Amino acid sequence: MEIGGTYNSFNISSKGLSLQRKKMDIIAQNIANAESTRTENGDAYKRKSIKPIVIENSNKGTLPPQNQIRLSTTKPEHIMTVNKNMTISDNKSADLNLEVVEDKSMGELIFMPNHPDADQNGFVESSNVNIINEMVEMIEATRNYEANLKALNASKEMIKDSLEI
Repeated sequence: MEIGGTYNSFNISSKGLSLQRKKMDIIAQNIANAESTRTENGDAYKRKSIKPIVIENSNKGTLPPQNQIRLSTTKPEHIMTVNKNMTISDNKSADLNLEVVEDKSMGELIFMPNHPDADQNGFVESSNVNIINEMVEMIEATRNYEANLKALNASKEMIKDSLEI
């Protein structure tokens, strides 16, 4: 069984850090435009979010049918499954692409007949950004970033300690 390289944990943590940083950028953009009633296309600002798309390499191993699994025993109470064909996907082969998705729902309609963006009935469509939801997502992204940073530091410490042996 092949399980990635020595620094595979660094790759996983760095992709997690990158994802959370991009998520924080989108959240900051949403908060900055929460009061925008007009964008370059003339509509109210629509909330944006990111949708990660993971494209995995096709050579990732799968479990073979049951008749191809061989059991190796040294003692009757120790049973280990051995599978020569199984590989765990190397994180370098998985590419992380992010798609920015715009929320198409309408914002709240506010009666403001003197506003320059008001329609013929005097209503202005506000942004569909909810500051409370954005702050909750920001806290979540911050904590996920911190967790990835701790995992990166733990990996670094384990490699450093293994070199001291």
